[in-house]
Amino acid sequence: MNARLLLVAAIVAEVIGTLALRATIDHRAWIAVVIVGYVAAFTLLGLTLRSGMSISAAYGIWGASGVSLVALLGMIVFGETLSPSALVGIALIVVGVVLIETDPRRAEPGSVQDVNV
Repeated sequence: MNARLLLVAAIVAEVIGTLALRATIDHRAWIAVVIVGYVAAFTLLGLTLRSGMSISAAYGIWGASGVSLVALLGMIVFGETLSPSALVGIALIVVGVVLIETDPRRAEPGSVQDVNV
């Protein structure tokens, strides 16, 4: 399966699990969704790595996307607020991951530069 699709699925599962974690404050039954969400997220992240994506790319995108989406969806779903500085922080997270992942000098997985000596 395509590594990018697996990564998107891992991000969606992690975001669902994290939002359900917040929902457990009001209704304990959401804990089942938390467990399924996190198990699915880590399973899909493992499959993403197995399909050839580097851990730095997969984890960077997964982490940044998860933090950003949970913060934004927390505003929509739970009425939480984000300060202007928090919104700038989210933007910086996204820009940082994009800059790291699009660096042309970054070694390809399995290359001589990628091997720790």
